[in-house]
Amino acid sequence: MDPNILFIIIGVSALIAGIIAGKLVFAKNTRKKIEEAELQARNIQKEAELRAETFQKEKELEAKEKFVQLRSAHDKEVSERNRKISETENRIRQKEQSINQKEGNLDRQIKENEVIKGNLNRQIELVNIKRTELEKHQEEHIRRLEKIAALSAEEAKTQLVESLKHEAQTRALALQQEIIDDAKQKANKEARKIIIQTIQRTAAEQAIENSITVFNLESDEIKGQIIGREGRNIRAIEAATGVDLIVDDTPEAILLSCFDPLRREIARLSLQRLVADGRIHPARIEEVVEKTRKQLEDQVMEIGERTIIELGIHGLHKELVRMVGRMRFRSSYGQNLLMHSRETANLCAIMASELGLNPKLAKRAGLLHDIGKVPDEESELSHALLGAKLAEKYGENPAVVNAIGAHHDEIEMQYVISPIVQACDAISGARPGARREIMQQYLQRIKDLETLAMGYTGVEKAYAIQAGRELRVIVEADKVSDQDSEKLSFEIAQKIQAEMTFPGQIKVTVIREKRAVNIAR
Repeated sequence: MDPNILFIIIGVSALIAGIIAGKLVFAKNTRKKIEEAELQARNIQKEAELRAETFQKEKELEAKEKFVQLRSAHDKEVSERNRKISETENRIRQKEQSINQKEGNLDRQIKENEVIKGNLNRQIELVNIKRTELEKHQEEHIRRLEKIAALSAEEAKTQLVESLKHEAQTRALALQQEIIDDAKQKANKEARKIIIQTIQRTAAEQAIENSITVFNLESDEIKGQIIGREGRNIRAIEAATGVDLIVDDTPEAILLSCFDPLRREIARLSLQRLVADGRIHPARIEEVVEKTRKQLEDQVMEIGERTIIELGIHGLHKELVRMVGRMRFRSSYGQNLLMHSRETANLCAIMASELGLNPKLAKRAGLLHDIGKVPDEESELSHALLGAKLAEKYGENPAVVNAIGAHHDEIEMQYVISPIVQACDAISGARPGARREIMQQYLQRIKDLETLAMGYTGVEKAYAIQAGRELRVIVEADKVSDQDSEKLSFEIAQKIQAEMTFPGQIKVTVIREKRAVNIAR
């Protein structure tokens, strides 16, 4: 054989042997990896089985715990229901016993009533027999009297009735007048005592606010800055605040004119800040006025809270507290509304204490009686009815609501504190120096008093004296008797009370005199 061929065969054989050996090694490695993978799979399977078994046990434990809790709750609910059922059964059993006892008592009462009824029937029969006998005796007695007096029974009865009637009327009038005088004396004495003690225990201010505030300046040069170029600054201030600024020849002063004290206060504080800052122009004015308005709202709330704390009033709604604070910047006939309300509240508390009533409730009603004068929105209702509506809206006591609405007799008084609030409101308003009265109104009231008295028959002259606190009426003696004078005085006082509005009280004095005039010559 050719040596090259032999060499080739040997190389091919060696190559084939190498390939076969490589495949055998690869097969061995593959088998080993397969065995390792199978072992790993078995391990993973065992671990998964352990985890599954653990998870199953945990769920079983949770289920058992939940079952125990549900069973415990169910047992508790069942025991609670059983307890309620037993209590209900006990109440029913007690009611049954009570009903049975009442039935027994009722049966006994029925039997006793039957016995009493029988006794009454027997007594009625005896009374009827005696009455018949008495009537016979009375008829016989009347016949004898008719023979003696030569009058029939009806005529004698008529004369006796007329005589007794006249005597009874005379005595009744005298007794009535005596009772009325005694009651008036005692009532007036007790009322004066209570009112005087109430007023003496209350210290009140007599400060009267007007519609003008004076704003002082360091120098007259600042007036030019406030006026501004062509008056734009002063127009901006008036437009933003609603207050008229009066710049005249008064040295180092500007007048702020407005009927609303709240607006005047906003304007005063705004001017104070603008002058201190030095930057006065329309944009800055609007900014300062708005900030001042917000700060004043906070101040109003603070005033209201301080007021109710000082008066010892608790549980007042925030809106009512804010309205109480707004009273500080309102006036009534020149009297500061907050001072008037505080004074009325203190008077109500003292008077309620004197009368043995609840002083805290009376003080609360006295403080809130004029909240209808400081509403956020205008209303067609009177301030008393509007105040009652606001108090009811914010959950006030019905007695307080009624006292607010009835303090000007616009609704019926349903609680005892209502007349107390009305009286204390009148006391605070009628106190000397408390309120300012315009001269024209004063003169008109005097004239109305005299005209009202002159409208009665028999009145000759009428004079309102002591600043309208007393009305003296002179009547004609021929047309008005002494008894008519008392009646006339009462009627005039009632008419004044019903038709006129006045501070304090008015005394009506009717004067009747008979003059005999002769001239010696």
